[in-house]
Amino acid sequence: MLATILYTVDSTIVNVALPHMQGSLQASQDQIAWVVTSYIVMSAIATPLAGWLGARFGLRSVMSISVIGFTLGSVACGLATNLGAAVLFRLLQGFFGAALVPLSQVALLQEYPRERHGQVMAVWALGVMVGPILGPTLGGYLTDTLSWRWAFFINVPIGIVAYLGIMESLRDGPADRSRPFDWPGFLLLSSALGLFQLMLDRGHTLDWFSSTEILAEAFFGAICLYMFVVHALTSRHPFIDPGLFRDRNFAIALALMFVIGLSLLSPVVLLPSFLQSLQGYSPTQAGVLQAMRGVASVIALFMAGRMVGRLDSRLIISAGILAGVAALEMFGGFSLDTPRRHVMLACFVLGFCSPLVFVPLSVVAYATLRPEQRTEASAILTLARNVGSSIGISVAVSMLAHSTQVNRSLLAEHFSAYDVSRWAALGIEPGPNAGTAHLVGEIGRQAAAIGYANDYHGLALATLVVLPLVWLMKVQAVARPSAAEISEVA
Repeated sequence: MLATILYTVDSTIVNVALPHMQGSLQASQDQIAWVVTSYIVMSAIATPLAGWLGARFGLRSVMSISVIGFTLGSVACGLATNLGAAVLFRLLQGFFGAALVPLSQVALLQEYPRERHGQVMAVWALGVMVGPILGPTLGGYLTDTLSWRWAFFINVPIGIVAYLGIMESLRDGPADRSRPFDWPGFLLLSSALGLFQLMLDRGHTLDWFSSTEILAEAFFGAICLYMFVVHALTSRHPFIDPGLFRDRNFAIALALMFVIGLSLLSPVVLLPSFLQSLQGYSPTQAGVLQAMRGVASVIALFMAGRMVGRLDSRLIISAGILAGVAALEMFGGFSLDTPRRHVMLACFVLGFCSPLVFVPLSVVAYATLRPEQRTEASAILTLARNVGSSIGISVAVSMLAHSTQVNRSLLAEHFSAYDVSRWAALGIEPGPNAGTAHLVGEIGRQAAAIGYANDYHGLALATLVVLPLVWLMKVQAVARPSAAEISEVA
């Protein structure tokens, strides 16, 4: 759990510190963004590697080294005196941290019997889901009261305790040394992931495919991905076992995990900007409103953990997906004067839905896999969720900008300078005056509100489309845990 929180909190804790880092490191706005981009890109590249390393050298060895490397990288980031050093050490953090989430999940599946997997995955998911929510709040507090450097130094005590706990309690398990390392497969996949991640992260800034850089990243990323697929299907010892994708449960879980990242994690980026830029909330007030999402997630996590093994997992996942669609539609109905109680209710529903999907899906995905396949499968599922999140955020931000521009033009058409009666009804004279400036600003705000609504409606549709896939999964019977076992795990 500590290893999981170490990585997930750090994925968002630095975001609020970027303006302070920009001044301290003497970087432009575009340059300081590489502090976040480098971490995301390296994590995407190294995540598939975690599966092979865990299977080859054992979970205990790989996780302990990953925690040490991540913690030392955090200290180095906090001591960085220029942008180049900060980016380099963030790359180090991303490389070592990529193994923490998938391998911690496998470690729990290994340590607990199958009938407890539902409860254990619920507890583990607490770190995955609540960590990114706590990150901005914790990062903002540390930056305001101490320094942006403490957004990195805070990892040191957590890393030390996590390392000691892993060394004390985790057993290594059998190491599979039969598969040699597939260098061509790794290089092709890492190149494809790195190029696509760069394209997604920089696409909005560079106006997507009107940019030569974006075109080059998309073209060479697609070529590398194609070559990787061909190599994996023809190689004797491929980097990723193609047999995993022949398992129906795993293949469907992979698609669902991708959509979870795409649709249910995008509001984490969209909602704060809506609340602050359009409804006028302060960062602290916006954080308090969104805290309901974390509260709901904690409640739903323990509910989902108790329901797995008692109910058909497909029913729980379907209920979570429908709740997610309902939450996104509630967000899509927001206007500039939506009261805060409606915002809190929508955040609560969104926070409630994610564990209902994530916990049973994490159990069903491994139900038909052999134990030795779990390490690699966990890395691939984590990668699918992260890539889905990157695509969802990039598409949502681009759709928002485009929709806002289109709706601003459509709304402005109703206020021609020659439409005297409409201007008279508003009590404004068209021209360079305060009234006209206020009207133009209000048109921009209303257009942005429509843009946000269109985003949420699109995400709701993407979530609903995958619902039929849930019922194609096979759910094996799971022994029902006793009341004592449930109480012990909870």
